[in-house]
Amino acid sequence: MIKKIFLSFFFTGFLFSAIAQPLTDKTQLEKERKEIQNEIKEIQGLYNKVKGQTKLTLGQLAVLNRKINLQEQYISSINKELRTIDDDIYLSELEIYRLNKQMDTLKSQYARTVVYAYKNRSNYDYLNFIFSSSSFNDAIKRIAYLKSYRSYREKQVNIIIETQQLIAQRKQQQLVRKDSKNAALDNQTKQVEVLAVQKKEKDVVVSQLRSKEKDLGRQIAEKKKRDRDLNNAIVAIVRREIKAAEDKAKAEAEAKRKADELAKKNAPPKVVTAPAVKSENTEKVTAKVESAPPKPVEPEPESKPVVSYLDLNAKDVALNSSFQANRSLLPWPVDNGVVTFTFGTNKIDNLAFDNPGITIATPALGVAVKSVFDGEVRGIYNMGDGMAVTIRHGKYFTTYSNLSSATVSKGDMVKTGQQIGKAGSNEAGNAGQIDFILMIETKNVDPKPWLRR
Repeated sequence: MIKKIFLSFFFTGFLFSAIAQPLTDKTQLEKERKEIQNEIKEIQGLYNKVKGQTKLTLGQLAVLNRKINLQEQYISSINKELRTIDDDIYLSELEIYRLNKQMDTLKSQYARTVVYAYKNRSNYDYLNFIFSSSSFNDAIKRIAYLKSYRSYREKQVNIIIETQQLIAQRKQQQLVRKDSKNAALDNQTKQVEVLAVQKKEKDVVVSQLRSKEKDLGRQIAEKKKRDRDLNNAIVAIVRREIKAAEDKAKAEAEAKRKADELAKKNAPPKVVTAPAVKSENTEKVTAKVESAPPKPVEPEPESKPVVSYLDLNAKDVALNSSFQANRSLLPWPVDNGVVTFTFGTNKIDNLAFDNPGITIATPALGVAVKSVFDGEVRGIYNMGDGMAVTIRHGKYFTTYSNLSSATVSKGDMVKTGQQIGKAGSNEAGNAGQIDFILMIETKNVDPKPWLRR
């Protein structure tokens, strides 16, 4: 009986800990929502600068689109929290029901023990129960039984008290979670209203967009050309680095081959001992050996193709491994900024273009732009409307474009967080902006997953 009660109580404790899991999920949701709120605050500051300006630019539309996307993410986060709260409330109700059923069982079992104790409450009955033993050992067992029975009753009382406390605790948590749900619903309503205002604002801007579509089309065409020229310049740098690494690897392999041949040529001749005198059958054996066909010469194993010439020497291997290990941990190239154009296809109304990296808007032009990892500066070039710096990190290459100036030189070794230049201006000239590109050799990849959130 005691074992059954304890197993039931243990299962209840396990269920209690399982139901507490949504609280951890809520903490994660709150963290995500706080990050979204901070980004919304930053993007709002940028939008206030471009809002209402006479010249409609891609940057203005991008900031507005990003602002609406963040607002939708914020509402989605609230919806996730509401689902988590509903799940928690439902599981809590199940647990309270189970605890109440367990309480009824415990009380019923305890009532039976109380009735039994009342019927046998006379000390004479207990003494008679002990002294009626058939042997001394039997009397000892009966005394131990009476002690165990008393301990069992005390444990029943303790379990009942603890179960009552659990029920009260869960009911209190239910009240707290319901209050949280009401607060989340109020916040959801408020944020949906904000989103509706933003969408109306976007409709006004889109109507202006349609009247100035040619101007924006020209801006997109210019951006595509800048991105293409920039990408070609980076690819040229990468290919030069690969060719230099390949030439170095081949030169080292050729030098090693010549050294091996020279060592083999200068090696002392092997001493051959005279053969021992053999019997009359020696000539026959020798004849058989000479007439035996020669063994086929096994072909030399083909050398494995080089996967990457930028991943051969120990320095590059260590750098590549370290860069890969820091995925999602790399610092942002600017201290404060928000992504206005994402990697890949960006669409604004019926206008679309591909971005080779991410475009980051900064609160002001001239802010410090920093290297995201240790590396070597392999290119500094003027793209016409701004400077660009390309840094090699083994087989990884990062490029920082639209800089007003560069503070490093080609061949410089830079450290993580070291300033390499200053951010240039956006199209309207009222804020800063940089383009950040990440390549694995000649392949463009989305840099955002590599950066710290």
